[in-house]
Amino acid sequence: MRSAIHEVFGDPAAVLRLAEMPLPQPVDGQVRVRTILSPIHNHDLWTVRGAYGYKPALPAIGGSEAVGIVDAVGPGCDRQLIGKRVVSAGVHGTWAEHFIAPVASLVPVPDVISDEAAAQLIAMPFSAIALLEFLDVEKGEWIIQNAANGAVGKTLAMLAHSRGVHCVSLVRRDAGVEEMAAFGVENVISTAGPDWKSKVRALVGNAPIKAAVDSVGGVASNDLADLLGENGLLITFGTAAGRPMQIASGAVIFKQLTIKGFWGSKISAAMPAEERLRLIAELIHRVAVGEVKLPVEASYEMTEIAEAVKSSMAPGKAGKVLLKP
Repeated sequence: MRSAIHEVFGDPAAVLRLAEMPLPQPVDGQVRVRTILSPIHNHDLWTVRGAYGYKPALPAIGGSEAVGIVDAVGPGCDRQLIGKRVVSAGVHGTWAEHFIAPVASLVPVPDVISDEAAAQLIAMPFSAIALLEFLDVEKGEWIIQNAANGAVGKTLAMLAHSRGVHCVSLVRRDAGVEEMAAFGVENVISTAGPDWKSKVRALVGNAPIKAAVDSVGGVASNDLADLLGENGLLITFGTAAGRPMQIASGAVIFKQLTIKGFWGSKISAAMPAEERLRLIAELIHRVAVGEVKLPVEASYEMTEIAEAVKSSMAPGKAGKVLLKP
């Protein structure tokens, strides 16, 4: 089967190439899925670089999420799954014509949801909704996030709004404010100007900011700590700046802040099945009714893997980059 593989770890645009790989066969508890579309996530690219929490054996097929049609099932699996359109995330090797997925990871896709939305339905949106749960905030309370125009950031803002939680979304460029407005996201503030913190304080008024999500690191972590209210929660979700968190001890001590890490894979693995199903059902509903939008920047054939990766890494994207087998 056609696959986008890498035989070494390194720059994804340089090391990924098209190759023929053996057609995988499902074993007990698994199904094989014929891929329709697979997104390129940031964590997929970090995996190709060899710098993620999971390091595959080489040569490896890239990708970790896809929508497709079940075309084979392992021993003991329900044969009625064959022909069903499903999405699966947290799997390996989805940048191929077929991939293997555990039966437990499958999410049936309603007809009302397009292939383009379904392909990116779980990994980033589920991280966003699980993150919102992790923040433990109530309707009417305030949260703040940086790197808000990323996939998780946009979804977090839309989900928060749908639940009645106020979300301040920080973007690095003035143009990012309009980009977010196109998705119906409010309370967006650009950090390009010197007085952006004053704008945040004016926006929230006397209400404390209960929780913050840091996807940048470096001095941006301290900015969020400075804006948090008493007993606030600071979550580190990513390190776009490529630097360690830099937080003044005063904010942590005198405001009694709590700092935690969030890795979606571990949170999902530890989550009770009924809670996971509840959150997925909410996601599907909110996507179906248009409260959460999952846009696509571009779709590429697998033969264009290098171009697709470059497009995915380009700043200012409106949505996900998808691969077609």
